[in-house]
Amino acid sequence: MRLTTVVLAATLVSVVASTAFAQDAGKLTGRDVAQRVKDRPDGDSRQSKLTMKLINKRGSVRERKIQTYSIDVGKDKKDRKMLMFFEYPGDVKGTGFLTWDYDQVGKDDDKWLYLPAMKKTRRISGSSAKKDYFMGSDFTYDDMGNRNVDEDTHTLLGEEAVDGQKCWKLESTPKDNRELFSKKIWWVRQDCLVPVKVEFYDKQGALHRKLEFSNIQKVDGVWMALKMHMVNVQTEHQTVLELSEVKVNVKLDEGAFTTATLEKGGI
Repeated sequence: MRLTTVVLAATLVSVVASTAFAQDAGKLTGRDVAQRVKDRPDGDSRQSKLTMKLINKRGSVRERKIQTYSIDVGKDKKDRKMLMFFEYPGDVKGTGFLTWDYDQVGKDDDKWLYLPAMKKTRRISGSSAKKDYFMGSDFTYDDMGNRNVDEDTHTLLGEEAVDGQKCWKLESTPKDNRELFSKKIWWVRQDCLVPVKVEFYDKQGALHRKLEFSNIQKVDGVWMALKMHMVNVQTEHQTVLELSEVKVNVKLDEGAFTTATLEKGGI
């Protein structure tokens, strides 16, 4: 899982309820749960407005407005392309982010960042994507996309209630040592398979970041979390992402998801 989310799984964490999941719960492994979350129906394309709030340790807030588009492509529509255009404030307006996510273990995703002040598109390498933070936020570039289930080893730790909702609790350990985290612990609602909380641990085993999902509701028949709150507990910096004007199964052209469109500033 990436946060996608955000993403955007987010960009966007979205799902439908699974009766089979409940029926087979006693036989499920950690990988089974992770795969069900990965396979959740969330439409073939989507667009939304995204508000990003960056909050420093003193409580000062910087706000950014972003337009997002994503489309599922490739065999069985397991790959995903996403475009993000910054619209506000003026110092980041025109900045764009393009990612091609591949549902293939061992294959790095393709990611590009366009900076209008430099009139230059920068390709983001696989190692940088795993460790560098996206536009001053607490999400890495890798968080802003999808993740193949077999990039991690998953263990089902049991079940716990989170905010009164019965959840599965999992531990996922990355197989690629380039990852920023050594493991993550995450909780998934059993009624609709929406992840509600994730804890990321650093290479020393200390808690590094905490991510919470809220405002979970159905949009166009699809369950999704419309708010994500990431806290870096080591720096005390926070990022809040809120989705609005979400549309699922919109008409988008795969051919528009290019660096040329990125530099143009919109679809």
